[in-house]
Amino acid sequence: MPTAPIAVTVPIPALTIAPARVTRGWGAIAQAGAELARLGKRPLIIGGDRSLAALLPPLQPILEQIGAKSTAANYLPDCCESSLERLRVAAKTHRADYIIGTGGGKALDAAKLVAHQLKVPIATIPSSGATCAAWTALSNVYSESGAFLYDVTLDRCPDLLILDYQLVLTAPTRTLVAGIGDAIAKWYEAAISSGRSEQTTIVAAVQSARVLRDLLLQKSAEAIAQPGGPLWQEVVDASVLMAGVIGGLGGAQCRTVAAHAIHNGLTHISASHGTLHGEKVALGILAQLRLEEMIQGSQLAAAARAQLLSFYEAIGLPRCLEDLGLGQMTLQDLKQAAELACHERSDIHHLPFPVSADQVMAALVSTLAPCRSSFSPDGGPIAAAPIYTGEEVTQP
Repeated sequence: MPTAPIAVTVPIPALTIAPARVTRGWGAIAQAGAELARLGKRPLIIGGDRSLAALLPPLQPILEQIGAKSTAANYLPDCCESSLERLRVAAKTHRADYIIGTGGGKALDAAKLVAHQLKVPIATIPSSGATCAAWTALSNVYSESGAFLYDVTLDRCPDLLILDYQLVLTAPTRTLVAGIGDAIAKWYEAAISSGRSEQTTIVAAVQSARVLRDLLLQKSAEAIAQPGGPLWQEVVDASVLMAGVIGGLGGAQCRTVAAHAIHNGLTHISASHGTLHGEKVALGILAQLRLEEMIQGSQLAAAARAQLLSFYEAIGLPRCLEDLGLGQMTLQDLKQAAELACHERSDIHHLPFPVSADQVMAALVSTLAPCRSSFSPDGGPIAAAPIYTGEEVTQP
């Protein structure tokens, strides 16, 4: 007589793919009253000095129309433990039933994490195209001085994302350029960490990262030259929304690798604190490609680096430590950044080869090293350059 199958309970990892609701457009804030009303009546608005000054004038009349009682709180000096504690107290004092986060990556990370800790809904309203933080179920925590400490995986993506192009247009162009650097890293990191995966959602994430890379290479320069134009809008969507989709689909298995690990190490150098997240990540991509060249002898990585060096020059991303204002950093600081990038639990170890702090130091100081490639900085349109896939070079 056949026996009944034994029931085994196996934890199934959840995918936090996307916000519950995304609304976007010119003047999207003015049309968001009904969406915000669904979240609650007493929002705490979290942001930085500039983002709060830009958001509150268009937002407050909408909150008044729906009968919401709001108050604002500044997340500065950083998304750090002391700020998070102060924001939690502010939320409880206000009896906030949901959080509105506005600003760049750190402000949005702080708002998301406070909502997560208090178990209340969260609406994100990015004030620039600098990161995909408005989309993701992740918050990075820093020291008060801006050094990366750890990240926190959140229960879910935001309940509402409002992308208002009028608000984003008030941000300095530099923020969108940094967002392009952060977004384009999705391809160079995902391709090498997850490019061989056969899991459906990871394949979708990696291929989406490739599409994102192509879009940014082809459209970024013109988009930056015409703020508010159609291509500018597409690049904002790419940096804020599409980059978030990739992280949502790929999850933890579609990992950041060396570029973000190097960013994390560089944040511990005080001279880097005037630079943006995406600027440090962009340099990290070049250093990751240098590691592939130096350790694996990869000419494919060299071709990719040549392509990116030209692209970075065209749009204003840093190509070397000097461009980040770190040209005079001490050897001790460089070693500290490299060692932190290579700590035991660092994502840099998702590279398909072992890497040491000395090798990271060598990569960081040689991002402009000559590379044998058929693509030269003035050798034709970027779209015609060889395409790095982590394994091969193909032609578009």
